[in-house]
Formats: sequence, structure tokens, C-alpha cells
Amino acid sequence: MTARPERTLYGRRRGKKLRTGQEALLEGLLPQLLVTVPSPPQKIDLQALLGGARELWLEVGFGAGEHLVWQAEQHRDVRLIGCEPYLNGVAKCLRHIERNGVVNVRLFTDDARLLMAGLPDRSLGRVFVLFPDPWPKTRHHKRRFVQRDTLDQLARLMKPGAELRLATDDPSYLPWMVEHACRHPSFEWLAGRPADWRTRPADWPATRYEHKKIAGRPTFLRLRRL
Repeated sequence: MTARPERTLYGRRRGKKLRTGQEALLEGLLPQLLVTVPSPPQKIDLQALLGGARELWLEVGFGAGEHLVWQAEQHRDVRLIGCEPYLNGVAKCLRHIERNGVVNVRLFTDDARLLMAGLPDRSLGRVFVLFPDPWPKTRHHKRRFVQRDTLDQLARLMKPGAELRLATDDPSYLPWMVEHACRHPSFEWLAGRPADWRTRPADWPATRYEHKKIAGRPTFLRLRRL
């Protein structure tokens, strides 16, 4: 199995007690959708994972899965992998998958970096990192997902021209994202004016988390792999 990263980038694995139906989804549906990472130096079999889909997309930290399932519905010729270690969110995502009847979603319920280490080079056509944990305290900034090392890894995994989408509503994380991602030598920031990152793109649905407006006004960054 791929070695576990040294720093933990997520918090709790479980929240409040799951309902019987949610537990049933974790026991019944989840095993059918799980992605397994082989032991290094082996990589995930991309063609087997794609299953005839034209492209592979990745969402890191899908929350309750609303965005992930929406993208799967709109792009049925794409295979999407969602990474989320919080099992309460996984259970909600499984309910969305079941209710909407999407068949092009696969899930990974651990640290996304473990999955990334097992993917072959230039295997991803799009990556979403939407509202990751901001780890607001300065001493915890090293736990933020948007770091030079993870961006280097994404640059290795993304095909030329592939799109990286980032979003945050945390005032301290936005300048961090701009500094680390928008200035990364492998990515081109697609914003030409402030409205480009202050306005939600049409194919970027809101989630229940955003409607709560927990931290502030959300911002949306789109970057292209050079």
C-alpha cells in the first residue's frame, strides 16, 4: 500500500451517529465504488478505471457530494473520482449517487494524496479542490492542501490543457491560493479581470456549505495546466 503522508490534512473521520440507511449504503454501495491503490511502484490501471469513459476527473474533499454528482450527471462520458475521508459526507454522497442513478463516480475514502501517488502521469483532465479546510491558525498552514508539493504532484498528474478549479470562502486562504497556485510555473491563471474570480461559472453548482456562508463571500479560481 502507498506510504501514508506525514502531515494530516483533514480532521474528523466521523461525526454524529449515522442513520440505519446511511450505514447500509456504506456497507452495500460503497464497496462497489471504492478505488484501490496498488502497492508502489505499481500504478492504478487507468484504462480499467476509465471503463470506456473519455477522461478522468478528480475532486478532492467532496463534502456531501452535491458538486461531484452534479458534474457526473452533466458529463456522463467522464469518470469522476471523489476523495473524502469524512464518512458522514461519504454516506450523504452515496445517497445522491443512488437517488440520481449516476454510474460514472468512484470514491476514495482516505487522504487524497494516497490516491494521487497511485495515479499514472497525465491521467487527469480536470481537478476540483473546492472549499478545503482553511486551517486558519498560522501554525497549521502546513496542513493546507494547496501547497507547493501537492501542486507539483497535480502538475504531474494533469494532462496539458487540463483545468484546475479552486474555491474558498476563507479570507486568509484566498491570497494563499493565489500565491501558491496562480504563481506556480506549471499553471496559468485564467482570470482576466476581478469578475472572473468573484463570479461563479455556469457549470459550477453551489453546495449547501456555500449557502450557509460560513466564512464569507466565495471566490472561484480557474487555472490551466501548461
